[in-house]
Amino acid sequence: MPHTTKISTLWIVVMFNMAFADILSFMYPGFLTQAQTGTIEGVTITPAFLLIAAVFVEIPIAMIFLSRVLPPISLRWTNLVAASVTLLFIILGGSLTPHYIFFASIEVLALLYIVKLAWSLPGTPRAQRSAGKVPA
Repeated sequence: MPHTTKISTLWIVVMFNMAFADILSFMYPGFLTQAQTGTIEGVTITPAFLLIAAVFVEIPIAMIFLSRVLPPISLRWTNLVAASVTLLFIILGGSLTPHYIFFASIEVLALLYIVKLAWSLPGTPRAQRSAGKVPA
C-alpha cells in the first residue's frame, strides 16, 4: 500500500477517534448539564472558542484529502505540521476521563505513525538519500 494511502487512512482513524471521544463525552454523567450552562470543566464556551475548536477538528478532515493530492515534499511538511498541531490539540485540550484517554492514545499512536511515514515519503530528498539515489 502506498505511503499516501496509509497516511490518508491514518487521518481517517484520527478523525473518527476524535469524533467518538466527543460523542461518548456527551454520555458522561454531568457533561450535558455543564454544557447547558456554557462552561465545561472551567472553560467558557463562546462562539470564538467553538470556531477555534472547529479549525482544529478540520485539520484531520482536510488531511484525508490533502494526503492523496499533494506532491511528496509538500505532503511531508504538511503532515509534519498538521500532526504536530493535532497532537498538541489532543494532549492539551483533552479530558482525563478513561474513555478519552483510550481514544487519545489511539490518536497519538496514529499521529506518530503519520509522522514516521511522512518523514520517509518516497520521492522526497531524504527518502532518495536513504535509498542511495541522491548523494548526501
